[in-house]
Amino acid sequence: MERYLNNQILKDLEKKMVFLGGPRQVGKTTLALQIIDNKRNYLNWDIAEHREKILKRELPPGNLLVFDEIHKYRSWRNYIKGLYDLRHNEQKILITGSARLDLYRFGGDSLQGRYHYLRLHPLSIAELKITKQKDFLALLNLGGFPEPFLGGSQIEAKRWSREYRTRLLQEDILSLERIHDIGNLELLTLRLPELVGSPLSLNALREDLQTSHKTITRWMDVLERTYAIFRLLPFGAPQIRAVKKERKHYHFDWSLIPEQSYRFENMVASHLLKWVHFQEDTEARNLELRYFRNMDGQEVDFVITEDKQPILLIECKLTDTKISRPLKYLKSRFPKSKAWQIHASGSKDYQTFEGIRVCPALAFLRTLI
Repeated sequence: MERYLNNQILKDLEKKMVFLGGPRQVGKTTLALQIIDNKRNYLNWDIAEHREKILKRELPPGNLLVFDEIHKYRSWRNYIKGLYDLRHNEQKILITGSARLDLYRFGGDSLQGRYHYLRLHPLSIAELKITKQKDFLALLNLGGFPEPFLGGSQIEAKRWSREYRTRLLQEDILSLERIHDIGNLELLTLRLPELVGSPLSLNALREDLQTSHKTITRWMDVLERTYAIFRLLPFGAPQIRAVKKERKHYHFDWSLIPEQSYRFENMVASHLLKWVHFQEDTEARNLELRYFRNMDGQEVDFVITEDKQPILLIECKLTDTKISRPLKYLKSRFPKSKAWQIHASGSKDYQTFEGIRVCPALAFLRTLI
């Protein structure tokens, strides 16, 4: 299956290096191997034989080199800079990694201007060209990672998620971060799926895990840097009494979320973030995915802004229901913004007098990426 970033990677490689980030097992290696002509040109830092070749600078010839997980090498940035400056006229370079490659830059000179950064996300409604409700529900329940979704088994998907968490902690986080209390970090990863859908209280987590606020804050940052979770800031504007600081969090593996309405909300959040990142990475648009909540308790699930101004308002409902009053309120404040209320089940599809589109989630998510 050809992934949605395939053509963009090929296009960007003609001009610069490409850094391809994203969660582990989201398909980065498979995509890279589809692009290169010879698997000898694929070097993975986690494989001892490949690591030795990298360190000895015994690199294979060819038009394209792929380095996987090389960001775990502390001097990777200087290494790649030297290689690019020496060979960029004769060899293209693709670097993949299961962490924020734009953040893991240890020491040395800047690579700025030498690469394009692209982010690969899990499978989505639009990428899979899903048109049937049963396939939509399969994606909702199995998650968007290729292995569990294509496997089609709920039991195997649960086993995959459990093994995925273990590998994330032991192979990715411990190789990049100095974590002394890995047990409590694992407890945090078990607790977080139950807290999706509401602003996250770090103080409550601190009390649950009997650790410091500073430690919890750092652990959340680590989970975000390694693409386990993503967090949304609240949207605020001078004309509305909005909450300013509380963040909500979501998981790239939405199958972890036990309650179906919040799993659906998480799935929509992931689809929206995928679209936002694609627009940012390929067209340099200044977009942000946020949520809205004011001091009166009114809340809208998602707000997409461009240049700080809202352009898209989305409210998620598990079933057909009446129009959300907070969505009406926010639409009245920003009448130029498109507004959608989408539902996971049901067949209602219409537009209100205020200009709010009500429709099945499948109809909306097909319009993304």
